[in-house]
Amino acid sequence: MSEQRARRRIIVRGEVQGVFFRDSTQDRAQAEDVSGWVRNRSDGAVEVVAEGAPDAVERMVDFCREGPGRAQVQDVEVSEEEPEGLSGFEVR
Repeated sequence: MSEQRARRRIIVRGEVQGVFFRDSTQDRAQAEDVSGWVRNRSDGAVEVVAEGAPDAVERMVDFCREGPGRAQVQDVEVSEEEPEGLSGFEVR
């Protein structure tokens, strides 16, 4: 299963809340056919879980490194996780 699906937890820090980061991430995930979720954290970061085809998940990681136009990404922490078979992508 992990050969066909990948999962990454992505923590994005910087000016990333209040700049449509979550909505933009959801739009990109749906375009890439990636499942998971995105949420604002209390420490000011945005947390993303992306699961799907390895190439698509890596494109999601790349997107998070840049963010939407108004975001100012300063740091991105990416960790690999075991896929759980998620479906759909939600803003939490």
